[in-house]
Amino acid sequence: MAHTAYGDVSYSFPEEMKRGSVIGNIAKDLGLDVSRLSSRKARIDTEGNRKRYCDINLNTGELTVAERIDREGLCNERISCALNFEFVLEHPLEIHHVTIQIQDINDNTPTFPKDTIKLEISEISSKGARFRVNEAHDADIGNNGVQSYSIEKNDNFLLSVSTKADGGKNIELVLDKELDHEQQKEVTLILTAVDGGTPPRSGTVAIHVTVLDANDNAPVFSQAVYKVSLPENSPLETVVVTVSATDADEGQNGEVTYEFSRISGIAKELFVLNENSGEIKVKGPIDFEEEVIYEMLIEGKDGAGLSSDTKIIIEVTDVNDNSPIIVIKSLNSPVPENALTGTEVGIINVQDRDSENNGQVLCSIQQNVPFKLVPSIKNYYSLVTTGELDRELLSDYNITITATDEGSPPLSSTKNIHLTVADVNDNPPVFEQQNYRAHVQENNKPGSSICSVSATDPDWRQNGTVVYSLLSSDVNGAPVSSYLSINGDTGVIHAVRSFDYEQLKSFNVLVLARDNGSPPLSSNVTVSVFISDENDNSPQILYPSPEGNSFMTEMVPKAAQARSLVSKVIAVDADSGQNAWLSYHIIKATDPGLFTIGVHSGEIRTQRDISESDSMKQNLIVSVRDNGQPSLSATCALYLLISDNLAEVPELKDMSHDESSSKLTFYLIIALVSVSTFFLTFIIIILAVRFCRRRKPRLLFDGAVAIPSAYLPPNYADVEGAGTLRSAYNYDAYLTTGSRTSDFKFVRSYNEGTLTADLTLKKTHPLWMILKDLMLKLAIRFSKNHPLLTGVSPRTRGPGPAGPLPLLRLPWEQDRGPTPPLRPSSSRR
Repeated sequence: MAHTAYGDVSYSFPEEMKRGSVIGNIAKDLGLDVSRLSSRKARIDTEGNRKRYCDINLNTGELTVAERIDREGLCNERISCALNFEFVLEHPLEIHHVTIQIQDINDNTPTFPKDTIKLEISEISSKGARFRVNEAHDADIGNNGVQSYSIEKNDNFLLSVSTKADGGKNIELVLDKELDHEQQKEVTLILTAVDGGTPPRSGTVAIHVTVLDANDNAPVFSQAVYKVSLPENSPLETVVVTVSATDADEGQNGEVTYEFSRISGIAKELFVLNENSGEIKVKGPIDFEEEVIYEMLIEGKDGAGLSSDTKIIIEVTDVNDNSPIIVIKSLNSPVPENALTGTEVGIINVQDRDSENNGQVLCSIQQNVPFKLVPSIKNYYSLVTTGELDRELLSDYNITITATDEGSPPLSSTKNIHLTVADVNDNPPVFEQQNYRAHVQENNKPGSSICSVSATDPDWRQNGTVVYSLLSSDVNGAPVSSYLSINGDTGVIHAVRSFDYEQLKSFNVLVLARDNGSPPLSSNVTVSVFISDENDNSPQILYPSPEGNSFMTEMVPKAAQARSLVSKVIAVDADSGQNAWLSYHIIKATDPGLFTIGVHSGEIRTQRDISESDSMKQNLIVSVRDNGQPSLSATCALYLLISDNLAEVPELKDMSHDESSSKLTFYLIIALVSVSTFFLTFIIIILAVRFCRRRKPRLLFDGAVAIPSAYLPPNYADVEGAGTLRSAYNYDAYLTTGSRTSDFKFVRSYNEGTLTADLTLKKTHPLWMILKDLMLKLAIRFSKNHPLLTGVSPRTRGPGPAGPLPLLRLPWEQDRGPTPPLRPSSSRR
């Protein structure tokens, strides 16, 4: 609630002063700060539609004349004449009642009711007879009113002036010398009325005296004063009062007529007098709010000229005919939505021109708005908030104020106030989704859009304008700005670079949405970017190795039956999904009907039993294709030898009778004895440990190949049951005819279902077989440059004229199923 104050101040001021005349310094009289009058909206408030006669100078605090002040026009003939208004200030609300007593000045001349007074006096009138004359009227009061009367000097009459009980003057002509009708039928006198002003003003009237015969009785009224009440808004022709006077004379001298001897101009427009009957009727609108009381004098005169008068007092009674008036004195709109409860947003003044209960007003507003009216000073109300405002829920309020008086029946009026709620930045941006997912194809064009985020802010204008940005973060050690950019106005996210699915499959970024309020509010959302694979990587063949000029050679037993596993082509594709689904096809073969390859497994198997007529050397060209669009492929070559042991290879048989064989045997024996002397014990311990740990049957070959790390492409990992290779394919290194550094090693496998039971080895072997195997391996290693064993030229160390030799077999390995594939291994020596 605003602090309120109330105080009265009164001034006395002459009427008819010029506009701008200073009445007094109201700011000084009330102890107010002149410099704050403008900011506090100091003003003069008057009730209803009455004129504003005074104004306030906000620079000096002086009360000045704004309109001409005529005391007679404002107060008629009332002794006391005052202007009442209110001096209002705001912040805080102060109301001071100001009363200005209007001082009368001598600005009106005394006037008589008629320009000529006619008297008819009987000649028989005795000396000392008195004849009443209507007094003059001066609108001024007090000393400025009529103070004295004088009559022109004559031979017959003297002037007698006395004061009546009601303060009026009783003016009489006193017959000082009898009249003589025969000598003088008419006498003319000049009566002068003088007021007490400075300078004095005067008025005159001519009195025409007609000398008549005897008429010695004047009319007598039934009442000296008639006092009546008249409701306002009385209809026209309503009889207000009827006056009556009687005359004891007979005939014409006894007939009385009535007329207004004194009446104001306003009353003359409202009332009419019947000169014969004495009825006073209404002829104009009677309004209590304009005038409360009317006074007039009525003269009764007989036919001979004798007269008397009576006073009529008409009191107008109030009727509830004025609805309350609602005046908005101050309104603070728009109202900030964060305004505290109880904040004053307006000042309301309610006025009712009626009196007493008819003018008592109650003010209220509807109940569904967060505002209420709090009574303040007199008829003032403060409009205050009763709860929190939220512009986003409701930005405008149409408040209906109802004012009802206590009349019977009561009258009411309404007034609508439109209040707007000013926005405050109290809402952060809200994204349409809790998180966003963006899918982008790898090898995309830099600058292409990948997705769009959108956030809304219910605030207004700059408080609701959203700007987007990326929060700083790292993706694979690089700033996120090197991967993505965002349009700050639209929220469209663009790719800064071209993505590679094989290097980066997905990543998350945080998008910040910030409004332009002060202070700004923000929120963020996670955008998950998923890179879709594209078929941009050809299959990579891991086995047989496509590198170098030496080809992989596999030994196929002559007794191999149909559907026997001969070898396996192993390939991987760096792509994913169907782009990494590989299919294997034999595109060229020495004998197309002998071997077949699994379309999805890459396993090379015999289609039929091997016969004696089949060529010993079999060459296969295998194509590996992926399932992408378009499809990419790679090829490899395999060399197969259909033989049970190396002795059956023609090239080896021809060279077995070479003269240098004896020398080679001597070197082999020396090497074997020397090496076995130093390493026999160590190797026996190592072998014992290895064989103790492995309890499962060891297979010579189950169709699986272990891929060294050197064969795997970057970022390739073998995951059991999910990758390109299954965990069942687990190979170690083996020797081929083209390798000069490999060792013989037994196959390690965990898939016992690959071979039938008759193709498996026993868990252990006699010691002499192990030693013999070891010595044969060492012999081949130390004689790797000998043409007989390697099949290569000592000078070039490449394949000899006859091509690579078949794999050597140990004697106990002749009839035990397919021989595992051989490939170079540099990791185990």
